[in-house]
Amino acid sequence: MENNPNAKLLRIFIGESDKIGSVPLYEALVFQAKKQGLSGATVTKGVMGFGANSKISTAKLFTISQDLPMIVEIIDVEDHIRRFVKIVEQMFEDAKSGGLITIEKAEIIRYRAMK
Repeated sequence: MENNPNAKLLRIFIGESDKIGSVPLYEALVFQAKKQGLSGATVTKGVMGFGANSKISTAKLFTISQDLPMIVEIIDVEDHIRRFVKIVEQMFEDAKSGGLITIEKAEIIRYRAMK
């Protein structure tokens, strides 16, 4: 997949408290991406944000209840990403979760495992 100018970046925006059963949704998404053979996944925790419900979530000192934004990012070839999006949508349904899914153009310059 190295030097692929036609790759896609999948971004999945969810809340930290979203779960499938007792498993955090972001964790389930990463494990499912691995199971589907995608090239890799990264989860980033936001410090502040709001979504479709317009509720602002923030990581302030002394905050007791947090539902911070989580972003799962995956880069792969388009057909792998599009196939995975269908799985993600079903996982959203299973989790009874809101969220946002985007696909963007990406150019892969380097993708190698360490030796």
